[in-house]
Amino acid sequence: MLHQLIWILTLALAGLWPLQAVASPAIEDTMAQRTLACTACHGKQGRAGPDGYYPRLAGKPAAYLYNQLLNFRDGQRHYGLMTGLIEPLSDTYLMEMAQYFSQIEAPYPRPLQATAPKPVLERGRLLVTQGDADKKIPACTQCHGQALTGALPQVPGLLGLPRDYLNAQLGGWQTGQRRAHTPDCMAKIAKQLTDQDVSAVAHWLASQPVPANPKPLAARPLATPKSPQLDCGSALPPESTPPRDQTIQPGALLAQGETIARAGNCLSCHTAKGGTPYAGGRGIETPFGTVFSSNITSDPTHGLGNWSPDDFWQAMHHGRSKDGRRLNPAFPYTNFTLMTRADSDALLGYLKTLPAKTQPNQAHALRWPYGTQAAMAAWQWLYFKPGVYVNDEARSAEWNRGAYLVRGAGHCGACHTPRNALGASIEKLALSGSMMPVQNWYAPSLLTPREAGVTGANQQHTLALLKTGVSPQGSAIGPMADVVRHGTQHLSHSDLKAMTVYLQSASAMTVSSETGRARPQSKDEERTLASGLKNGAAVYESHCAECHGKSGEGQGNAYPGLAGNRAITLSNPANLVQMVLYGGYAPSTAGNPRPYGMPPFVLQLNNKNTADLLTFIRNSWGNTAPEVTELEVNQARDARRR
Repeated sequence: MLHQLIWILTLALAGLWPLQAVASPAIEDTMAQRTLACTACHGKQGRAGPDGYYPRLAGKPAAYLYNQLLNFRDGQRHYGLMTGLIEPLSDTYLMEMAQYFSQIEAPYPRPLQATAPKPVLERGRLLVTQGDADKKIPACTQCHGQALTGALPQVPGLLGLPRDYLNAQLGGWQTGQRRAHTPDCMAKIAKQLTDQDVSAVAHWLASQPVPANPKPLAARPLATPKSPQLDCGSALPPESTPPRDQTIQPGALLAQGETIARAGNCLSCHTAKGGTPYAGGRGIETPFGTVFSSNITSDPTHGLGNWSPDDFWQAMHHGRSKDGRRLNPAFPYTNFTLMTRADSDALLGYLKTLPAKTQPNQAHALRWPYGTQAAMAAWQWLYFKPGVYVNDEARSAEWNRGAYLVRGAGHCGACHTPRNALGASIEKLALSGSMMPVQNWYAPSLLTPREAGVTGANQQHTLALLKTGVSPQGSAIGPMADVVRHGTQHLSHSDLKAMTVYLQSASAMTVSSETGRARPQSKDEERTLASGLKNGAAVYESHCAECHGKSGEGQGNAYPGLAGNRAITLSNPANLVQMVLYGGYAPSTAGNPRPYGMPPFVLQLNNKNTADLLTFIRNSWGNTAPEVTELEVNQARDARRR
């Protein structure tokens, strides 16, 4: 299981600290409001972005938009900003978004003035309207209609799109960055085009006016004797693909195993983007290289179909595979060893109900010598000792259940505990907070009320966050959104409450150290800070006040309050920087199926404006925290580029 993704109880804009009593203005419950994170790049009403790259969404066929959203989320199309934004959302919500934009009737912009030479434009016109028989390139009009406005249910129009976007997408089909299910006719066609052909098509299409009736045809154009119908693959998944968001409904005897699987978030870690659930193959980046999760379906050859309860116990309790190999501790057997034999057996029983998927396991890509068995033996000798959780008889059954889930199946410490140079948890600092390796999110302390410690005042907010992904003062964003969507929302109220009871007792034993804002050391530095705060206030008014309120009061469960929000004042601002630059949605859950989103500002705000904005937020409305520097913002940008 992917230890980097577990149990960040407070992420950027997800604080649980009581807010000041400020009345929040009513927020419109509309798709226009819920999709502000989309229109930040794609323009008002999805008319297209002003930069010539982000395409029009308005009026495109709903099925086409839905397919593309699925493809971005599941790795069929590659653009990190889009994937990160919509990754926590369900199929149902993505379809609702697609239907919303497809029904918008908004005017198209004037076409770009043609700048290419006449021979280039003529070549583009011929390819679009007639094709090239010698190269076996059909006309674009064959699928996209004579008017090039597309066809229902899922063929998009080609007019009214920026030239740069058209160039990029044709190039994506050529290189495999865009693809559809077999037979992928667009990839086949694009690979027949030269770079000059791609440029010619993009120039000609971008220079053409959109007809008076821009709506797509009611059906795909019919084949003609001279232009036979292409047998193209759909971007929709074939019927044989297991449905997304699939929830296995085991019998009562397997409910125990499902609970453990949910607590450990097995689905997220053992499912590659767009892959079969639990079939493995997801790459987990670590400081030592990439670890690939294993197939844990019931397949007898590559999965767990032929594993006995003893085999599985050996992996969970002793950190060894069925054949005796020592397992990489990215699989957190250091926590799972605390599980009881009964829970281990129940978990295996549940996993064996999963449909078999014949998918070989992929070898890890670790730097030498970290992947060797000798290195694993040394690591286990130094840092691992098997042991089952033993109840504390002085504590209640609820407390012990919570401790068991937090320290064992839930393996909260895998993220919230600092690690040494060899990746081992520093147990004397357990749950005290840590930067997540490679991902650059900060997992705050679960012990300190100043950070993410549970107190009596915020216990109900914590429960709401874990169950629905939102609370009156926070949203689960970033890695936590994945944990809530696939894991904690499925746990019982009693288990979630037990976890908060345990964490509350741990927090009560911790003395909070207040972190004040670093004070300037000179008058020049004071003037610099004052100037930054003034600029930050202006940026906040322009980009943030509409949703988060003029005084940082927030708006219900839609947009969290910033005043008195402890996630805002963490000494480590990494999560805030990530959220402002890259945005995100809270997860789609049964309790909050249609979450509101945070727009990405990575293309709108430079490093200085971002740093000044966050410094202003962290030192306004009663907040007090160190300033954010341009260097910290730039480091977050560089991390995403790698």
